[in-house]
Amino acid sequence: MRRFTTSLAVLTAALSITTLGTGLAEAGEAGSGKAVLRYTEHGIPHIVAKDFAGLGYGYGFAAATDNICELANIYLTVSAQRSKYLGPDGDGYPSLSEAASNLHSDLFFQQINDSGVIDRLVAQPAPQGPRREVREIVSGYVKGFNAYLARTGRAGISDPACHGAAWVRPITEQDFYRHFYAIAVTGGQGVVTESLFTAPPTGATPAPGTAEQLSAKVRQALGGSGLGSNGIAVGADSTAAGQGSVLLGNPHYPWHDGRRFWQSQLTIPGRFDAAGASLLGMPFIQIGHTADAAWTHTVSTPVTFGLFEVPLQSGDPTTYLVDGKPEKMTSRAVTVQVRQADGSLKPVRQTFWSTRYGPVLGDFQGIPLPWTAKSAYAVRDANATNLRGLNTWFELDQARSTADVVRALSRTQGVPWVNTIATDRAGNALYADIQVVPHVTDEQAKVCSTPLGQATFEQVGLAILDGSKSSCQWGSDPGALEPGIFAPSRLPQQQRRDYELNANDSAWLANARAPITGYPHIVGDIATERSPRTREALLTAEKGGFTTGSMKKMLFADHSLFADLTAADLAKLCASFPGGQAPSSSGPQPVGPACAALASWDHTYTLDTRGSLLFQRFAGRLGAVDRFSVPFDPKAPLTTPNTLNVANPDVQKAFGDALADLRKAGLPADARLRDGQAVTRNGERIPIHGTQGFLGVLNVMTPVWDPSRGNVEVQHGSSYIQVVGFRGRACPDSSTLLTYSQSANPKSPYFSDQTKLYSRGEWVPERFCEADILRSPALRVVVLH
Repeated sequence: MRRFTTSLAVLTAALSITTLGTGLAEAGEAGSGKAVLRYTEHGIPHIVAKDFAGLGYGYGFAAATDNICELANIYLTVSAQRSKYLGPDGDGYPSLSEAASNLHSDLFFQQINDSGVIDRLVAQPAPQGPRREVREIVSGYVKGFNAYLARTGRAGISDPACHGAAWVRPITEQDFYRHFYAIAVTGGQGVVTESLFTAPPTGATPAPGTAEQLSAKVRQALGGSGLGSNGIAVGADSTAAGQGSVLLGNPHYPWHDGRRFWQSQLTIPGRFDAAGASLLGMPFIQIGHTADAAWTHTVSTPVTFGLFEVPLQSGDPTTYLVDGKPEKMTSRAVTVQVRQADGSLKPVRQTFWSTRYGPVLGDFQGIPLPWTAKSAYAVRDANATNLRGLNTWFELDQARSTADVVRALSRTQGVPWVNTIATDRAGNALYADIQVVPHVTDEQAKVCSTPLGQATFEQVGLAILDGSKSSCQWGSDPGALEPGIFAPSRLPQQQRRDYELNANDSAWLANARAPITGYPHIVGDIATERSPRTREALLTAEKGGFTTGSMKKMLFADHSLFADLTAADLAKLCASFPGGQAPSSSGPQPVGPACAALASWDHTYTLDTRGSLLFQRFAGRLGAVDRFSVPFDPKAPLTTPNTLNVANPDVQKAFGDALADLRKAGLPADARLRDGQAVTRNGERIPIHGTQGFLGVLNVMTPVWDPSRGNVEVQHGSSYIQVVGFRGRACPDSSTLLTYSQSANPKSPYFSDQTKLYSRGEWVPERFCEADILRSPALRVVVLH
């Protein structure tokens, strides 16, 4: 603390310090702790306070400064008031649920709020409830957010997204906890939001969907949500110097709305010091590092919810049978206020039904699971009682080793739906899928699955169990913090000195030399085909010799494994079409310069490559086509499947359709990637490198295709990126990049500055240690009283 005070005194003498008086001292709230915000390049705040309340206060004030409208939108959503202010017909808020409208979003969140589950969890002591320090951070965060809003007022907000909007309001601690709970259940209740709007049967009902339909929809819902990531942890044996470690954290998240990351450093001198990023509104470092350990997360494969089919009592569709005894469903009538066309408010009511297992549903994202006169389906979300994740990230923020990371994950058991990949200064590399997983063993699935569930469990790990037997409820482990989830000892984890990684496949090949087996099937599959992106990560990791510089260069090389496997064959196919005309859905397409571009392409998605944009459209057009002539071999998982199936007419047509796509967009067949892939910020076109993950590119960018112009926006992809190295000097060697920049406000200087850096392939050298912060030429200090 003495060193910090001395540094601040020096800064005060040398700089003009902006003091933002908020009147809090006069209001008697100075005891909540003073915070100092030291901004370095690109608006990254290094938040220093004397206690956790002050740390939260500084975070809340700084986060609101950059993203007040996005945060206010989140709190509007979890307080179930979107329809009151915005009307019932909007698109809901896809960052927090799959609700199709504002009205359904409000009814969904209001039934959670009316249930009191969040308030009950907050009232519990740790580990189920927030620990003391977390409560202090949350209390400070709320005060900091409100202090910023009090300073600007609604009319003073510069962001046009909510300037003067009546729905921007001061928040409460309850709002914060509701937000975290919504994040925890996005992989469960959030996935089936629309399915909960059902009622007891009154007539004929549809037949249930098939196992194949249901499995495909589950796979799409969990894998196509815009959430994905790469994490590569390189231990001492795979570094260039044979010492230390290097970590790549590369989450692929939406570029818009409430799943944005925001970067900061949080410091209580001598007690707490972590840097990195968190989802908006979470005053912790969720992906980042301390002075001695670094970690990242990747979206994992376990299905964190399950279904139960319950038989109904004859003549009463709201009474079900367990062990032959009748149990009455519970109902909750939920009311929300809805704005009408004339501005008046009208109450709208919806009744939700529940069993002992959880809420009743009528389908799964459009695949019928009908509530009939004979049976009904209920969903149980393993994260429905999870506020423990707040404690998890608080403890991760103090990790000094990979062993500390494992202890934090195991002690709190609050990670909702992600893997953890970590390194430390001692040269260790860690993979751990210690998260919330429904306790459904392979043996229980065999005994208790319904006929439909037998197939879905095998195909995607979705358990559909016989709800008529109490013995078929989820099991329990002695080491689990609550019944119904697996203990950490039952979940896959591995620590090595070469590398560990994950790219959203299961735990099986976290290291190609040491496959992980023996975990329950619900956690993920074993000895199955890996995605091109996982294979690219493994082949890269196997080369070894990493430095922080080579890791950064590797990511932005934008190399496509799928192109390595197929582009040469595609070039030959292109040259073989009679008369230079490729078949397509809209008739023959002239190949023009396409064949030469593909033949000379280096198989990367850097901005000036020719052939890459055409190949992107081709691969996207393939869909479920049988694309490879050499099938997957579990004995050669890094090299199979391979060889483009050029004899398949659908493959040939996909190529012609890709040519047609470019032509309609006004782009030549050999267009450079920069010509057809960009975003526009404040009228400035910014070319974007990278491409979709199914092309085996680690630096994922999932663009939005405009048929008349090409790729004009990024839906999701690389977001907060970090490369952290531990070697030699006490200060970590780290670089970061927030691809969409710190602020969603188009009037902020930090709205697109890092997006331009990303376009140029540049990184931000991180300023973690005190001397580095003080040397920043952009240093700006804000003292909050």
